[in-house]
Amino acid sequence: QVRLVESGGGLVQPGGSLRLSCAVSRIIEFSRCTMAWYRQAPGKQRELVALITSSSSTNYADSAEGRFTISRDNAKNTVFLQMNSLTPEDTAVYYCNAKTPPPASYMFWGQGTQVTVSS
Repeated sequence: QVRLVESGGGLVQPGGSLRLSCAVSRIIEFSRCTMAWYRQAPGKQRELVALITSSSSTNYADSAEGRFTISRDNAKNTVFLQMNSLTPEDTAVYYCNAKTPPPASYMFWGQGTQVTVSS
């Protein structure tokens, strides 16, 4: 069973930073997976924050562009999300997502980590 475990969430003041990590286990060819971070705020739909492809191309939501950086360490089967200049609007549960390469394109989710931005 593929397992994704997020860590690094917590309470931070506006303007602060956090670094989320997602360790992936029991997956074949992690390096070929597209990895992504999603978030879901109370009362809102889950939304894509950032993704990184197997070739390390990245894509960001408009709200994350210029403040967040997604990266990966294939040797450790881990993906990261560096979040800077956090605002209360970034408060959400952040989920790690793994998508296996085609044709299967299976998707797996972590359990989520809470990020709260508040003074």
